[in-house]
Amino acid sequence: MFRVLMSRRWLGALAIALAFAVAAFFLGRWQWHRYEGKAAAAHRITSHYSAPPRPVVDVLSSSPMPLALEWTRVTMHGRYAASQTLLVRNRPHDTAFGYEVVVPFHDEAGATVLVDRGWVLNAQNAETLPSYPAAPTQDVTVTGWVRPTEPSLGRTMPRGQLASINLPEASRAVQTPLLGGYVVLEVERLADGTAPPRPTPLDPPDTDLGPHQAYAFQWWAGMLAGFVLVVLGARREYLEGLDEADQPRGRKPARVRIWDEEDA
Repeated sequence: MFRVLMSRRWLGALAIALAFAVAAFFLGRWQWHRYEGKAAAAHRITSHYSAPPRPVVDVLSSSPMPLALEWTRVTMHGRYAASQTLLVRNRPHDTAFGYEVVVPFHDEAGATVLVDRGWVLNAQNAETLPSYPAAPTQDVTVTGWVRPTEPSLGRTMPRGQLASINLPEASRAVQTPLLGGYVVLEVERLADGTAPPRPTPLDPPDTDLGPHQAYAFQWWAGMLAGFVLVVLGARREYLEGLDEADQPRGRKPARVRIWDEEDA
């Protein structure tokens, strides 16, 4: 058996099995890292999403928001800068695309934070902006969840629009320093307790972990598959060789033709 495995053909097969095992190991690690990322995001959501809200200035500062604080629930009181509303293009919602409406909010503590008030559907053509409920101009109490700045897409946008919720770009657009994270609106209340009209609320964050953990285990289990196939194939060849060795080496019996049997 060992001599069969050491033949050139089966050594080549072992090399292919080894290459597959190495690839399966790294593919398993890739899937495991994706699982860990989703698990960490789900933990942040479940830990923060329904917690009592904290003052926004206790959570955010002028520095970029740490990822560990994502989805922390915050509250603030002050006024929107409604005239500086920005529209973020190409944002999906329920299989459709539209804009997210973001507005600077001046908190009574003296800080300015960008608030994502919700989503509106695209207009009939790209040259026309959609209509949407404007932010209230009077004092309002806002509750929502903090999120970190998004990467810049490096695009030059028309005035009043953003390609992503990139806080440095938004700060330049409104010409006001912004805190290092933005707020996804949960609810806003006027002084009389009523909620003003707003765009469509964004969907809750997804906590599904996906199939990545199972895929990782499948890739790691599959590391042995190539070696098993090689061993089984070499064993079959070895057993066939034993069967041939056990057969007598004399003359092969002559084949009998059908008409010869009939004449006998």
